Amino acid sequence: MSAEVKVKRQSSRKRSRDRRISHLTPARKRTSASGRQCPDNTRQIEISRALDQSMDAKFSEYCSDPEDLFGDYDSIVSDSSFLAKLDRVGQNMRPHDIEHTTSSRCPVILLAGNPDFTSLKSSTDNCPKQSCDDSMTESFLEGFTDDAFLDMPSSQLTFLQDPQTADRNCCSDEDKTSMPMRHPEKSVSTEDRNERHIAPKARKSVSDHLKRAMMANAATPSGVSRTAVQKEAVVTEEISVAMQAMESVSMATTDLGPFFGLPTKVKELICNLKGIKDLYEWQKTCLNLDSVQQRRNLIYSLPTSGGKTLVAEILILKELLCRKKDALFILPYVSLVQEKVRGMASFGLELDFMVEEYAGSKGRFPPVKGRGKRSLYIATIEKAHGLVNSLIETNRLDNVGLVVVDELHMLGDGSRGAIIEMTLAKVLYISKSTQIIGMSATLGNLQDIQKFLKAESYTNDFRPVELKEYVKLKDSIYEVDPKEEECFRFSRVLNFKYSSAMQKIDQDHIVALVTEVIPSQSCLVFCPTKKNCENVAGMICKYLKEDFIQHKQAEKAVLLGELRSSGNGSLCPVLKKTVPYGLAYHHSGLTSEERKLVEEAYSAGVLCLLTCTSTLAAGINLPARRVILRSPYVAADFLKRSQYKQMVGRAGRAGIDTHGESILILQDKDKVLVKKLVSAPMEICKSNLMHSDGKGVLSLILSVIGLNITNSLEQIRDFMSGTLLSVQEKQVCLERSLWEVTQECVELLKEKGLVTVSTEPQDGSLQVTKLGRATYKGSVDLTYCDLLYRDLSKGLESLMLNSFLHLIYLVTPYDMVSQCKPDWMVYFRQFTMLSAAEQKMCATVGVSESFVARKAAGQNVKKNVDQVVVSRLYLALVLQSLLKETDLWSVADRFQLSRGFIQTLLSSSSVFCSCVLHFTEELEEFWPFKALLTELTRRLTYCVQAELIPLMEVAGVMERRAKLLYNAGYKTLAHLANADPNVLAKTVENLFKKQANQIVASAKMLLNEKADALQEEMDDLLMMPLDLLSL
Repeated sequence: MSAEVKVKRQSSRKRSRDRRISHLTPARKRTSASGRQCPDNTRQIEISRALDQSMDAKFSEYCSDPEDLFGDYDSIVSDSSFLAKLDRVGQNMRPHDIEHTTSSRCPVILLAGNPDFTSLKSSTDNCPKQSCDDSMTESFLEGFTDDAFLDMPSSQLTFLQDPQTADRNCCSDEDKTSMPMRHPEKSVSTEDRNERHIAPKARKSVSDHLKRAMMANAATPSGVSRTAVQKEAVVTEEISVAMQAMESVSMATTDLGPFFGLPTKVKELICNLKGIKDLYEWQKTCLNLDSVQQRRNLIYSLPTSGGKTLVAEILILKELLCRKKDALFILPYVSLVQEKVRGMASFGLELDFMVEEYAGSKGRFPPVKGRGKRSLYIATIEKAHGLVNSLIETNRLDNVGLVVVDELHMLGDGSRGAIIEMTLAKVLYISKSTQIIGMSATLGNLQDIQKFLKAESYTNDFRPVELKEYVKLKDSIYEVDPKEEECFRFSRVLNFKYSSAMQKIDQDHIVALVTEVIPSQSCLVFCPTKKNCENVAGMICKYLKEDFIQHKQAEKAVLLGELRSSGNGSLCPVLKKTVPYGLAYHHSGLTSEERKLVEEAYSAGVLCLLTCTSTLAAGINLPARRVILRSPYVAADFLKRSQYKQMVGRAGRAGIDTHGESILILQDKDKVLVKKLVSAPMEICKSNLMHSDGKGVLSLILSVIGLNITNSLEQIRDFMSGTLLSVQEKQVCLERSLWEVTQECVELLKEKGLVTVSTEPQDGSLQVTKLGRATYKGSVDLTYCDLLYRDLSKGLESLMLNSFLHLIYLVTPYDMVSQCKPDWMVYFRQFTMLSAAEQKMCATVGVSESFVARKAAGQNVKKNVDQVVVSRLYLALVLQSLLKETDLWSVADRFQLSRGFIQTLLSSSSVFCSCVLHFTEELEEFWPFKALLTELTRRLTYCVQAELIPLMEVAGVMERRAKLLYNAGYKTLAHLANADPNVLAKTVENLFKKQANQIVASAKMLLNEKADALQEEMDDLLMMPLDLLSL
C-alpha cells in the first residue's frame, strides 16, 4: 500500500534540512522516529514525515548557514581550525559512505503506483538492527580521533558521552524510517527496481550535524523542574512588568499588574498562608486609589476587624518587590510585633526579602545592610524611633520607601503618642520620597492628622460581620439606636431562672447572658479590674452544668498540662478550676507564655469564654460572637468612646458568624453617661509633645540637633512647624506660642548640659554635648539622664563584679520604682542571704543592713534614706533571684508579687539595660560597661538556661516550647532552620503544623539575618580604605 506525501522543498541557497538519525541527534528527536517502519500504516508514515518537516522548518527559521547560533559563547562556528578538521574528515569519508551504501544489506526499495512521488520501503527480512544512517555515522566517527573533540563545547561532549543516548541509537527493525527519493520526478520501471539502488543521499557537513544537535540539546529538559523554572520566570516577569508600570503610572492607571501591582504568586501565598481567597470591595477600592498608586501619603480609617492590616501588608510587599525599597511597620505592642514577624517570615522566604524584629531588646542600630535583599522592619513605637534615628545618622533613611503606622490614633496617647509624632515628623522632614500610610479606627479630627502628614484620607464603615449593640438595665435588654430620643429601644426581657442565693451573687445576670452562647459559640467578658476578671470567671463556673466539662474534655486536659509545664510544675489555682469548664481569665497578671497558651486555646475553640481587661481589645485579635462589658468603667475611670468602640468591635467572627452582638451592663446612676458614650462622636487626637511639662519637645529638639537635622534656632523653628503640635498650636499651646516654647526648651537643654553653642567665631550653631548625644542615642528619658550619669559614675568607683547584683541595680528601671512597695520582712530575709561583698555594695549605694532590720521590726528610722534607692535595690534583688533560679513562680511566691508584674519588671529591665548600653557607648569614661552590659542584656532578655537562648531568639518561641524543642534534638538555630515542619510537628508535643511552619520560617529568616551581619562585618574588614595613599 503506497502513501502520498507531499514534500516541502528547501531553497537552493540553504542546505537540505533532511534529517538522519545518528549519535549527534538528540534523544527526543530519535524517539520521534520510532514506530514508523511498517509501510502498511499510511497514517504513521504521514505523521512522522509531517513531524520531520515541521522540525526542519523550525531549524530553517532559526538555523541559517552563515549565522552563529550561540553568539560568543560555546561557539564552534568561529573556530576555523576545528571546522577544517571536520570538513577534511567528512571529505575522506564520502567514498567510504558510497561503498558502504552499495554493499548495504538494507536496500531501499521503490514503491510503484505514484507518478509524482514514490514512497520507499526497506526490506524487513535482511535489515540488521542498526540503520544505514547509523552505520554511516559510526563509520564516519571511527575516523574522527579524540583530538578533534578537544575544542568541542562541554555541553556537546556530555551529550555524546551519555550512555543512555548511545543505547537509544541501537534501534530495532521497527525504528527504521522510510525516506523519500531525492528526485521523485524521475520514473523508475519495475525491472529497474530489482537491479538498481537509489544513489546515496548527499551528506550534510558535520558542522551542520553539530549545530542541529546542539540546537536540540538546548531545548532538552535539564535536571531542574521545568514547572519550577516556568513559575520563577512568570514571577520575575510580573515583577518586571509591575515595576515598569509604576515608573510610567498616570492618573488614569488603576491596575498595575495581575494582583495590585504584585505577581500572582503573592495572591497564592495570601491564600495558602492566610486562607484569604478574595479581598473585600473596600480593600480593592483602597488599593486602587490614586494616592496609593502615585505614592502619596494616606490615612485610611475603618472600624475594628474591618481588614485594615491586609491592605497595609499588600502595600508593603509592593514596596519591597516592585520598588526594591525597605519598609517599616510600626505596631503598638511587643506581642503584635512578634505575631507579625512570625506571619511575614514565610512571605520573606518565598519572595526573598528579610523580616527583622525590633521589639524589647531585639534589633540592631543601624540595621544590617541587606546585600541586595530588601528588609521589612517590624517595630514597636519606641524601637521604630530609635531605628529611624540610626538610619538618619547613617544617611540611609531614603532606603526606606514606606512607613506604615498601625493604630495611628495613638498619637493622642501620652508619651507613646509623642514618640510616634517625633518619628513621623523626622521622616517627613528628611525623606521626601518615603511614603507614610496610617491606619486607624475612626478619628474625630482626621483633618488635623491629614494636615500633619500631608496625606489624603479614605474612610469606610465596613464591617465583615454586622454588629448589634445592646445595653442591659436590670432584667431588660435595649438595642442601642442613637437616632432614638432616648438612644435605647426596648428589645427583650432576659429569660433566666435564678435561685435567691444565685441572685445575690450574680446580680448582673452574667451567667444568664453567657450561657445563651457558650459553649457552642464564644464570648468575651470585659471587666474593670484584673481582680474582677478572676472573680467573674470563678463565679460563672459555680453555676455551669456538668455538661460543660464534657465539651472538648481531652483538649482542655492538654491545655492544663501545657499551663502546668510553663510554670515548671506550678498551675494557677483559678485556671485549674475554670479551664475544665472552658473558661479562663486574661490580663497582665499572667505570664506572657500563659497568655499565649490561653489565646491559642481560645482561637482553637478549646476555651469558649475569656474574662479580660480592656488591654485585650487593643492587642491581639480575638473575636467573639458576644461581647459583654461588665461595667462602663476601666478601673475608676469612665469609658472613653474609643475604648468602648474597640471593645465592642471584637464582636462578630468573619466567616463564622452572621452577626455579632455587644451588651453593656449599666446601672441607673450611669444611664445618662452611657447615653453620651454610645452617641458621642469620637474623641479628637491631640499632640502629646507638651505632655509632662513639654518633655516631648525637649527630646525632639535634642535629637534633631544631635542628628544634624538642625543646628540653629531658625532651623528648629522650621522643623517644629511640620509637627502635629504646630497644626494644633491654638488648641494645645494655650499660654504661650510654639516659638516661645521652642526657645525655652533650647535654653533648658543648655542648662542641663545637653546642648551647647559652637565656640567657632561667626558660627554660633547649636551642638549636642557628649552627654546629650548619649541621652538621645540611648533613648534615655530626660528626667533620668542626670541621675543615670551620676549612678554610673559612682558605680565605677566601686564596681562589684563577683555577682550580677551591682550591674542589675544600675539597669533597674527608674519608672518601675513607684509600682512596687517593699515587703520589709521579705527584704530583710533576702538581705541577710547576700554575701559580705554584696552587702557592702548595698551599703555603698545607700541601703545598710541596720536600716532594713529596723524597717522589718517596725521601728522608725531617723536617718534620711533615699526611698527611690531603697525600692530600686528591692527590685534588683527580685531580678537577681530570677536570674539565679529562672523559675518565675518560686520568685513570685518568695517576694509576694504577681508573676505578671515580675515578668513586666524583667522585660522592662532588659529594655532599659539595652538603653544604658547605648548610653555608655557614647561616653569614653564608661568603656568597661560595654562588654558587661552586652551579656547582661542577653541574660535579662531570655532569663533561661544558656543552652535555650538560641532557640528563644526565634519569634514566638517561649521557654516551655524551647525546652520541648531542645529535648527533641533541635538544639541550635541551624537545627530549627533546616527542620522539616512535618517532622517537627510530629516530634514536638502539642505543636500544630501551622505553628511548625512559622517556627521554621522564622528560624530561617533569623539565620539569614545573622549571616548577613557577619558578611557585612567581613566586607568592612576587606574594604579598601578610601583615603589610601598612592604614588
